[in-house]
Amino acid sequence: MQLALLAESGDIEVAQNVGFGIIATIMVVAALRVVTSKNVVHAALSLVLVMAGASALYVLLAAEFVAVTQVLVYIGAVMVLFLFGVMLTRAKVGKESDLDNRNKLVGVPVALLLLGVMVYALLDAFGTDRIGNSSGTDETAVNSTAAISDLIFSPYLLPFWALSFVLLAAVIGAIVLARKD
Repeated sequence: MQLALLAESGDIEVAQNVGFGIIATIMVVAALRVVTSKNVVHAALSLVLVMAGASALYVLLAAEFVAVTQVLVYIGAVMVLFLFGVMLTRAKVGKESDLDNRNKLVGVPVALLLLGVMVYALLDAFGTDRIGNSSGTDETAVNSTAAISDLIFSPYLLPFWALSFVLLAAVIGAIVLARKD
């Protein structure tokens, strides 16, 4: 009852906008820490925070399956493999001054140019289109997490299993190559 009253008054949209602002701010600060940190482990942990923020944004969009997939695949698997790689290669854990590039200021105009091109491409492609179906008559929409997982994992279960064995072999291979003889 209270949720219906909030939805009519528009307070839910305000709360979503505030939540988006908080999550986006955390993600931007963490992303800046990824590229400015001189400690590889701190940069990796900041990247975990960025990926967790992306997952939180998916929750705000009511895409729970994508949020859980983001956590499992990117945070759970990719970052664990990255940290294993850092630890197994015996990289220095502290600050490394020789990782700085003297040409890093060239990246700023390149990044701004890339941002401008992406904004232009998105506005040109979508213009003033809105996300969502206002009529609610879309018969092909999949509304439950169980239906989405059935659509993905039913035909592709064997490739997912094969990929897990490939990742396991890669981790074992990294351990064998990195250990002392």
